[in-house]
Amino acid sequence: MQNKVVVHRAGGPLLKGITNDFFPNKDIFHLHDNDTGEVLEVQLLGLKAVFFVKDFDGDSNYRERVDMERTGFGKRIRVAFKDGETLEGYCHGFAKDRQGFYVFPADPQSNNDRIFVITAATDDVSFP
Repeated sequence: MQNKVVVHRAGGPLLKGITNDFFPNKDIFHLHDNDTGEVLEVQLLGLKAVFFVKDFDGDSNYRERVDMERTGFGKRIRVAFKDGETLEGYCHGFAKDRQGFYVFPADPQSNNDRIFVITAATDDVSFP
């Protein structure tokens, strides 16, 4: 299955492209870079998060809501990253000892379908 992703590297530039082999229990995946066409091997170590998106461009004027209730997406979660950014949404099965976890946006109109957060890039994870 092809997934459009935006890869946020800790302290580095974004990568945008298509992946067919992302699995949360694997250390690497391949990205067909949207800008260069090059196929890159991406290691999860050193990443902040992998955003599975509907569209690469999104809508810069849209303000995502975090106050919406959604059912079937797990427990409400707030993630504080080491770089100061925060993310709110819903999560099924967070565990500190895992490499990462999925967060589903609270806003169904979000450009993100889901976000794979790298646990090592977080400063605090809470369930408000």
